[in-house]
Amino acid sequence: MSDKKNKVKVKNLILSTLATLSLVRIVGKRLNNRVNEAGINESMYIDVNGTKQWIHIYGEDKDNPVLLYLHGGPGASTSHIDYAFTRKWADVYTVVTWDQRNCGKSYDVKHNVPLTKNLFLQDGKEVTEFVLKYLSKEKITILGHSWGSMYGANLVLAYPEYYECFIGTGQCVDFLENEKAFKEEALLWAKGDEDSLALVNTLTPDYMTMEHITVRNAIMKKYGYDMMANGSDYNLFMTVLCNPNYSITDWIQYVKRDMGAYLDFLISEEFLSFSLIGRYDYQVPFYNINGDKDYQTNYKLAQKYFEKINAPYKQMFIMENMTHGLLESDSEGFSKILHQIVEIEKNRKNI
Repeated sequence: MSDKKNKVKVKNLILSTLATLSLVRIVGKRLNNRVNEAGINESMYIDVNGTKQWIHIYGEDKDNPVLLYLHGGPGASTSHIDYAFTRKWADVYTVVTWDQRNCGKSYDVKHNVPLTKNLFLQDGKEVTEFVLKYLSKEKITILGHSWGSMYGANLVLAYPEYYECFIGTGQCVDFLENEKAFKEEALLWAKGDEDSLALVNTLTPDYMTMEHITVRNAIMKKYGYDMMANGSDYNLFMTVLCNPNYSITDWIQYVKRDMGAYLDFLISEEFLSFSLIGRYDYQVPFYNINGDKDYQTNYKLAQKYFEKINAPYKQMFIMENMTHGLLESDSEGFSKILHQIVEIEKNRKNI
């Protein structure tokens, strides 16, 4: 009899918990969907290079400059959490977030085709052109994180007429050089630890494999340099639960997606062709925001690249004690830097 009562209690507890979470989600989504009269809060699928791709536009004042945020990966969309940190910029920017081709809410099994540099550049160009027209702007700013920083730099180099500013964070310069630099750092970390040294020596920076990436991530975690080593300065669970842009169907699709095309892209010459080595001349201001503990995209390589940049204006910001997850780990500090950049650009334009 007691077992039966315990089962009923457990069942009631589960139902009560689910009901509470459902209520919190409903209230949270409604709160997160609010926007003032001067602002904008719109989600939509747009036609991009023969596909439907998802963007979200949010800002407190439509007269503000527009910022297009490029997530990392490649293929690691952040639409399940990025509203929590991008909205901290929404008082000075109208922020456009975009799930790139065949990931996140843009995933479509019918268009799971081989990925190429030309495909990405055309996608980025068409998304930019849509945003310019839809928001009646002449130019926009690009902010790219990780893969997005390399992607964004390539877009700015290819189509400078569309952009007023480039901001790279977790700046990636060249993937192979990045992996070689990581192995050199890891050998220093593991010095005197035979087991760790043996693990480091299994890395293959000249030949990218999933085994290499798995080992690299394990080493970063062991020595406190992994992406989320600093945690998050906002509640990730509540962010996911109250996401105003995700339905149950979206979450099901998120779990079911096949990322094979992106894995193939990651080990291809097409991916390596995004390298920024030898490409130093920018026609727009160039900003970098990097963590001084970021070895996922080596901040030292980013600094060396930055020193060679020729641009109308350039500035580097280094966030102390930050790894690759600086957007989540110190979203407040990151937002303050973006606000500084807005002021710098305003003052530059008034000179």
